[in-house]
Amino acid sequence: MCRHIAFLGPEAPLARLLSEPEHSLVRQSWEPRRQRHGTVNADGFGVGWYAEGDPVPARYRRAGPIWGDLNFADLARVVRTRAALAAVRDATVFGADGEAAAAPFASGPWLFSHNGAVRGWPEAATPLAAALPPEELLSLAAGTDSALIWALVLHRLHRGDDLGTALAEPVREVAAASPDSRLNLLMTDGTGIAATAWGDSLWYLADTVHPAETGHPADTARPADTAAQRIVVASEPYDDDPRWCEVPDRTLLTTHGTRVVLTPLKEISQ
Repeated sequence: MCRHIAFLGPEAPLARLLSEPEHSLVRQSWEPRRQRHGTVNADGFGVGWYAEGDPVPARYRRAGPIWGDLNFADLARVVRTRAALAAVRDATVFGADGEAAAAPFASGPWLFSHNGAVRGWPEAATPLAAALPPEELLSLAAGTDSALIWALVLHRLHRGDDLGTALAEPVREVAAASPDSRLNLLMTDGTGIAATAWGDSLWYLADTVHPAETGHPADTARPADTAAQRIVVASEPYDDDPRWCEVPDRTLLTTHGTRVVLTPLKEISQ
């Protein structure tokens, strides 16, 4: 399994999201509180973020544990963004593909992460792989279950599906081909977030952030009415704020502006 997190809100340093909270993603890499499968997420990590005016995100990924990367702390301290997705990895198959297998996967404006495992990999996924166009199968980001799921999601995005449908339908397909798979998916395009809870924990926090809380010196001089909505979707809460809400299993989460919408997967139209 893995831990992952996505954020939309007023501009803030990556560290505010990933390393400063008491139970941040960095700490979850060695001491997760709600991870149901596995205990240490040391098989790689990555973070993707969006710069102002650029719809294509930047990424920083490594094959080793996040706590052992001497550059990450500096990067997280100085990079500021209004949208990000990050993950720490516990590999389904140890050593598979190194950095190329570390989330987030990316294409165009999209960032994607899979927290889970396809049961019976790779044999159980053969019918799913065979259904993809050859050029998409040959361009898999890595030889892992997560990379195949990403290819299934990307196939739907390219044909015009919205974020929620692009996640929900591959979850159904994989679950049908490989029952008991764990399929917590997380995706953003920099303006919205979609996620599935399917076999492991998922939480969200939607709150109002006032200018002084962003940590930007200029923000403190702005009027109070510039407060903005922040939405965080994560495998588990990074602090003990009582406003965190748990997402029920077998549920699709989508954001619509400043609203979080939860939809039981069985109610999504085929």
